[in-house]
Amino acid sequence: MPRIFNINGACRTGRHYMVKLESRLCEIKIMIDNGDYFTINKARQYGKTTTLRALVDFLKEDYLVISLDFQNIESAEFMSGDSFVHALAREIGKKIRNRVDVPEDIKKRLLNLADIALKNVRMAEMFDCFSEWCGDSEKPIVLLIDEVDTAANNQIFLDFLAQLRAAYLDRDETPTFQSVILAGVYDVRNLKYKIRPDADHKVNSPWNIAADFNITMHFSVKDISGMLEEYKKDHQTSMDIKELSGLLYDYTSGYPYLVSRLCKFMDEEIAGTEHFPDKSSAWTKKGFLEAVKLLTSDNNTLFQSLTGKLAEYPMLRTVLYELLFTGKQIPYVPQNQYIEMAAMFGFIKNRGGTAVIANRIFETVLYNLFISEEFATSKMYDAGAREGSQFIVGGHLNVRRVLEKFVETFDDLYGDRDETFLEDVGRRYFMLFLKPIINGVGNCYVEAETRSRERMDLVIDYRGEQSVIEMKVWRGNAYHERGEKQLSEYLDHFHLKKGYMLSFNFNKKKEVGVKEIVLGDKLLIEATV
Repeated sequence: MPRIFNINGACRTGRHYMVKLESRLCEIKIMIDNGDYFTINKARQYGKTTTLRALVDFLKEDYLVISLDFQNIESAEFMSGDSFVHALAREIGKKIRNRVDVPEDIKKRLLNLADIALKNVRMAEMFDCFSEWCGDSEKPIVLLIDEVDTAANNQIFLDFLAQLRAAYLDRDETPTFQSVILAGVYDVRNLKYKIRPDADHKVNSPWNIAADFNITMHFSVKDISGMLEEYKKDHQTSMDIKELSGLLYDYTSGYPYLVSRLCKFMDEEIAGTEHFPDKSSAWTKKGFLEAVKLLTSDNNTLFQSLTGKLAEYPMLRTVLYELLFTGKQIPYVPQNQYIEMAAMFGFIKNRGGTAVIANRIFETVLYNLFISEEFATSKMYDAGAREGSQFIVGGHLNVRRVLEKFVETFDDLYGDRDETFLEDVGRRYFMLFLKPIINGVGNCYVEAETRSRERMDLVIDYRGEQSVIEMKVWRGNAYHERGEKQLSEYLDHFHLKKGYMLSFNFNKKKEVGVKEIVLGDKLLIEATV
């Protein structure tokens, strides 16, 4: 069977296009060799399961690896000590049933512990079995447990972690596992978001023995390039691997699911269409931007999970809204529970001590979500939707006309409002105006490096063409001239000769309207409201 880009479950060598995992597996093995117990906490669909499965094979020469998935244990089996011991013994028993390197008496003890007819069984009995097994085993034993989130909302799981911790602390005297690796979204070192007995948060640190896991899990440009090399060889395409791998990384920051999803769109849905008749035409910048459009309008389980967290944690929503629309600089302070939560769920990352949205795809999805909630009541959105047809000429977006009409509409509706109003909502209103104009055909995103209270560079992708609009708050002529120079330099990055500037000016004597400015070899179209 030909290989495909996989977005469902773990990737498998020979069946799926994959990045090479050897370097990170070697780093993980060093931790295991050191006897570390640790967690792999990453957002949904970040390659945790794929990594764990590859790790099992990678370690087999040196270790006896027991790999479990807590999704195979029913929720009711976490409700009591008896039922949990039965279920855990059952799952381990299935893994070792046919292994000749596990003593028969250990198999029998686990089979006995799995018998639901056995009443009042204590977790300590299971750990006695583990200790004997670890002492007799020819190879050190490594325990891997995936999807620990399944169990992380009850006391039994805490008891299990406490037993593992006690065995770890006593390992100089009593044999125990060489290493224990727990994988999931929530960090089990701090379960306050999952454990809520009697409706109160309960803060726990049952896993304070865990070593820090600082191994990179996202895909680098090099990782992506290697995967595309294999695809190019299989399909004999003429793709520019350097360009495509750079674009994939720029838009996703290497988030594994997003990279694979975009590749899958280009391979399976875009190639063979009217505008992209073959794979070579699909694997281009225009084909990539078409894939971005499909992805950001997709209602996949990852996006559903992310947006669901906003309803569950309203303050998290507020933090993200401030980041996106106001340009407020929010320090990345991991001790702040909302910063910690946003990072844990994959919404944000740390850039030089400042919290930023994790990638352009998430940013676009969040913009679309927040703006969509204002469709029904927004006069600016209505104006953009009502006037939409005049902005598309010969299939191209007339950005100058967009700015002219926005200035006219904004001045009519809000020209007499105060400075605070303009500074807080001006740029959001432009995006509300723009959204129905490009909806279904184009996308836009804000460059994270330029987002501040003073300046945001908005990049519009429309039918494979890109336009850059610097949205800024007027801070005087000197600052304004620096902004023009910055925009000119930014246009060089996009290989563009024409750029746009939208200034929100609080000066009572300002000249509202649109004008042209020639700066070197660049033409700047500047709109002022």
